[in-house]
Amino acid sequence: MAEQSLSVFKTTSYQEKPNDHELSFGRTFTDHMFLMDYSEESGWHDARITPYQPLQVDPAAMVFHYGQSVFEGLKAYLSPEGEPLLFRPQKNLQRLNQSNERLCIPQIDEDFLLYALKQLIQIEKDWIPTSEGMSLYIRPTVISTQPFLGVAPSTNYTLMIILSPVGAYYKEGINPVKIAVENDYVRAVRGGTGEAKTGGNYAASLKAQEVAAQDGYAQVLWLDGVEKRYIEEVGSMNVFFKIGDEVVTPQLNGSILNGITRDSAMALLRHWGYHVTERVITIDELYTEYEKGNVLEAFGTGTAAAISPIGQLDWGHKEMVFNNGETGHLAKNLYDTLMGIQYGKIDDPFDWVINVNTAVSTKVS
Repeated sequence: MAEQSLSVFKTTSYQEKPNDHELSFGRTFTDHMFLMDYSEESGWHDARITPYQPLQVDPAAMVFHYGQSVFEGLKAYLSPEGEPLLFRPQKNLQRLNQSNERLCIPQIDEDFLLYALKQLIQIEKDWIPTSEGMSLYIRPTVISTQPFLGVAPSTNYTLMIILSPVGAYYKEGINPVKIAVENDYVRAVRGGTGEAKTGGNYAASLKAQEVAAQDGYAQVLWLDGVEKRYIEEVGSMNVFFKIGDEVVTPQLNGSILNGITRDSAMALLRHWGYHVTERVITIDELYTEYEKGNVLEAFGTGTAAAISPIGQLDWGHKEMVFNNGETGHLAKNLYDTLMGIQYGKIDDPFDWVINVNTAVSTKVS
């Protein structure tokens, strides 16, 4: 790729930062953002950190009409020594490019983007909340900006990274949730965009989640879009089941997102000596094993919550209650360990955590 440099333009009007206890998810944004543009003539260019501001986008921009966009989600954490930390950011940037490939968006220099992200975090370090369990949410996004109403890949794009301080996901401790198995609506199918992190997947999930919430459920368990038998994801998270001595998670099949927390959970479980299997698992098999008393725990994994234990799963008129509706030993250990590593409080045997203050070059090719 062509050599890139990063320009920095500081704001002249700083916001008053909210108190940590006032924070909710995704409603407060920091003083600065990162932007970079793409054109066929210049490739990715004009990388810059600027004051946070609205975008000027043509009403005919292709993103509004054909949905050609991708995004990522990760967090920055504050160590006990006050150092800003990132958890496996390279994996998020690799996945961003995998999503780009599926959506016909040009590839991005991952090393340069990590460099730019670290510069942005250094500038906004004081926005990382200091209270227990809080963090700075990071949202990279790419949108197609060519003003054209023809159905084809865009020739112009904008990449942005915005930051949002967020409160602890579990304000009163980690709690199991009640989930409904979704039998009517479909989130994604193999060959579609399910393995890409693109907005259309989430738009397709909203109706089922809305209906489930009206019935008192926190989320839905997605089955495959063809036979409605194979378990795929839970809400916007990957899902795990402890069945006897085996920990099972659905194998990646083209319609399931390759979660970084999923991968981290599997690595930790194997490190601890658990037998972890990525395979197809049907809702029928799960219920049969539950009836035998073999399903000991169920939980979801994702960036926002890290680990979300499932206390109850309802499949039509069939009800499955795991671990008496309480958080299981495995989910609790995974949650405590992941959070401990992310905040730099416990040993990191995998070298997952990056200190943002680590010296980097001022220009990356």
